[in-house]
Amino acid sequence: MSYQAKFRVWRGDEGRGELTDYTVEVNEGEVVLDIIHRLQATQAPDLAVRWNCKAGKCGSCSAEVNGMPRLLCMTRMSTFEPDEVVTVTPVRTFPVIRDLVTDVSFNYEKARQIPSFDPGGTAPGEFRMQQVDVERSQEFRKCIECFLCNNVCHVIRDHEENKPEFAGPRFLMRIAELEMHPADEADRRNIAQEDHGLGFCNITKCCTEVCPEGIKITDNALIPMKERVVGRRYDPVVWLGTKLGIVKKGQDTPSA
Repeated sequence: MSYQAKFRVWRGDEGRGELTDYTVEVNEGEVVLDIIHRLQATQAPDLAVRWNCKAGKCGSCSAEVNGMPRLLCMTRMSTFEPDEVVTVTPVRTFPVIRDLVTDVSFNYEKARQIPSFDPGGTAPGEFRMQQVDVERSQEFRKCIECFLCNNVCHVIRDHEENKPEFAGPRFLMRIAELEMHPADEADRRNIAQEDHGLGFCNITKCCTEVCPEGIKITDNALIPMKERVVGRRYDPVVWLGTKLGIVKKGQDTPSA
């Protein structure tokens, strides 16, 4: 069963652009990316869209559908009424290159600024972890780097001037992953707060709401990281223990 759907697709580049109306065939079981490909094949061969796996695992086809940040390959046409106009626009937080393709280099710049995993003097094969520690960091490793969380975060979505000081939810989650890893020797609390703007986050949970992998970014990464920062910076006992060298990474109280 097929029908004719009405689409409005943003066409343009970094200089200017506009929404262009199309009527295109939709078949049962298709997703928005299928329709964009059909537009390329039949009406708009110069339409630019970034995609790769078409299986919801590469994060390439991030866009906004009817104003909601989504993966085009995971947004089924059956979620819309047949007579509904489907509007597809590029993610808003990053500069447009052309049509639905944006420049997400901001994210890779932030990734390079995060110090890598530091096992200290532990040799490969020596360290042992409890299963609870494995499971905690595994959730964050599900990230496909679609950058929808960074796109929807109002700290940089509505305030371009914050980008130099704020890494966004995706990379604050990466810092939290490393901080919570028992084999990582680096203390990443100051890195999160001073270098990557953890204090800008006011835990609205919008990043969690748009995550296609269902990662609880706010509850399991950002809030625990804030608690660790507050404990280190403002708890007088922990502060004194840090100065005396008897509080180690991850501890909230001095060791005996």
